[in-house]
Amino acid sequence: MKGIAYIISAPSGAGKTTLCRMAAAHFPEIRNSVSYTTRKPRPGEVDGRDYWFVEDEAFDRMVEAGEFLEYAGVYGRRYGTSKKDLESLLDQGWSVILEIDVQGADKVRQTLKGGVYIFILPPSLEACEQRLISRGKDSPEDIKKRLKIAEEEIRKAPLYDYLIVNDELDRAFEELKSVMIASRAATMRMEGRLMELFGDILKS
Repeated sequence: MKGIAYIISAPSGAGKTTLCRMAAAHFPEIRNSVSYTTRKPRPGEVDGRDYWFVEDEAFDRMVEAGEFLEYAGVYGRRYGTSKKDLESLLDQGWSVILEIDVQGADKVRQTLKGGVYIFILPPSLEACEQRLISRGKDSPEDIKKRLKIAEEEIRKAPLYDYLIVNDELDRAFEELKSVMIASRAATMRMEGRLMELFGDILKS
């Protein structure tokens, strides 16, 4: 069967990246989509694993060639999802996690059919703030900007198919696993397998 695209969004500090990595490690048929970005790698990040790190000129060429399913500017840098990379994985039967912001998810909704949209919520904005402070990667000014943007992103949460509150990591992961298992078993996604097994009954 063709794979499933899981579009997962969340405000900064909600724990989205950790949950996505846990899901990709747990399910052998799921991969994380590797986005293209114009920002510089952070310590420990690897080109081709965390992101494809490209210069602005290369990103511009990809935009002009229509190579992105979606792309957006976030905190002064740009991020994009390659249409070719995604379609290739889905056609091979891999399910793919697209860890993208609400801007990107809005664009994907317009062009990608059959995606499963999941929004990871923090228990509170205060919890987001504490997580951003504890990870030590952002200045106080950047944290304020991220929290302001988080308010705008949370307003888009009702547009998603599933909402998961990450107040406790293990419980949130169990909910994410349940969503992924249920979506795989949904009738509309199993139609090809159903016909293969019981086509004679369905056609009679």
